[in-house]
Amino acid sequence: MSDPIKAAAQRPLPKRFYKTVRVEPRGDLHRILLDDRPVRTPAKAELSVPQAALAAAIAAEWEAQGSHIDPASMPLTRIANSTIDGVAARRREVEDEIAKYAANDLVSYRADNPDALVRRQAEAWDPIVTWATRAMGVAPRVGTGVVHVAQPPELGQAVKARLQGVDPLSLAALHVVTTLTGSALLALALAHAELDADAAWKAAHVDEDFQIEQWGWDAEASARREAREREMRAAASILELLLRPA
Repeated sequence: MSDPIKAAAQRPLPKRFYKTVRVEPRGDLHRILLDDRPVRTPAKAELSVPQAALAAAIAAEWEAQGSHIDPASMPLTRIANSTIDGVAARRREVEDEIAKYAANDLVSYRADNPDALVRRQAEAWDPIVTWATRAMGVAPRVGTGVVHVAQPPELGQAVKARLQGVDPLSLAALHVVTTLTGSALLALALAHAELDADAAWKAAHVDEDFQIEQWGWDAEASARREAREREMRAAASILELLLRPA
């Protein structure tokens, strides 16, 4: 998938063309209306989602726009659009991409020094490896240094099995979390409430946060990280609403 954050930043912002925003139930779905006209995806399909609370959150993104529409401030809308226009029709490809991350998962590659970083990685990632072993019946392998860690073929199969039956919107959200964190195992653990969005984001940035402590912040890198975090948290909220409804 292309980077929707970067792509959105490169386009001029369109002017806001509507006054009212509301959600309209239609069968098992909820669509978002702007001045009583349905929101359309880039491929001109109606934007509708299966959960009322999610539809309300998407509508809130549209309501919050000022004189111009900024896609960077609308991560839920972008994920819903990509689901309707792409993920639903190429499910197998998306599942394969997530499984490929598990074959080179972030949590499998550990530093051998300094000791402080080694400890932080173990504290953040060992519980994920333990959960994955228990939940999927396959123990992810862990290594140190830059040497490739060959995972058992059963791991990819187990990841795909976990994705079976997941609705397209949740699958898209899992793909977003996986690509932003570099870890299919973190994404699945988040989806199964083994950790929350705060813990998942922190676990995905153990190395980066350690480097920041040593060398300080870079303003441009900080802005990119904030944009990625908004996207990840939006995906996490979709997983919570659809996979763990109250």
